[in-house]
Amino acid sequence: MAAPPSADLWDGGWHRDAVRLPSSNYGPRPADARQSVDLVVVHSISLPPGHYGTGAVQQLFTNTLDWDVHPYFQQIRGLQVSAHFFIERSGRLWQFVDCDQRAWHAGQSAYRGRTNCNDDSIGIELEGLEGHRFESAQYLTLAALCHALAERYPLRYLAGHEHVAPGRKQDPGPGFDWRKLAELLAKSTLDLPSQVPPT
Repeated sequence: MAAPPSADLWDGGWHRDAVRLPSSNYGPRPADARQSVDLVVVHSISLPPGHYGTGAVQQLFTNTLDWDVHPYFQQIRGLQVSAHFFIERSGRLWQFVDCDQRAWHAGQSAYRGRTNCNDDSIGIELEGLEGHRFESAQYLTLAALCHALAERYPLRYLAGHEHVAPGRKQDPGPGFDWRKLAELLAKSTLDLPSQVPPT
């Protein structure tokens, strides 16, 4: 792995370079999972779908979204979810949940022989839409974040929501370039999904 990031990047489980916007949608990690946070789950989200820079994702994760602003919001009315991080199209990084806590991002899920991926994973949302491409700035921020997380946690796996909840979720979808991310993480030891061709 590349030279580890400075410890100054972290304030406990909060990344100092992220815009901090605390969510109340989180809980404690189970006692037996606190020392085994070894998975990063990559998601994609935009609200309304395909609309970027609206601020609605931040509002959703902090329970401040006005459900009546757009017809699509009626489909998710009352939803209480969160992720640890959100990366805008520009690469700007937001954080909603302390990484030492359990965010509500994966739902019913299983990966690397374990269920309930929320218990021992970090959730990272990319601003985007399933099937659409993502920006270079987002890949750079995501790779840098994974390197920083690997200094604090025993990370071993990186997967998409589609891999931990197959058949139920499809994000980040076919527009996400796993090969590009693998190249940016070439010096790391993270295991990417098995269908990603080796670099």
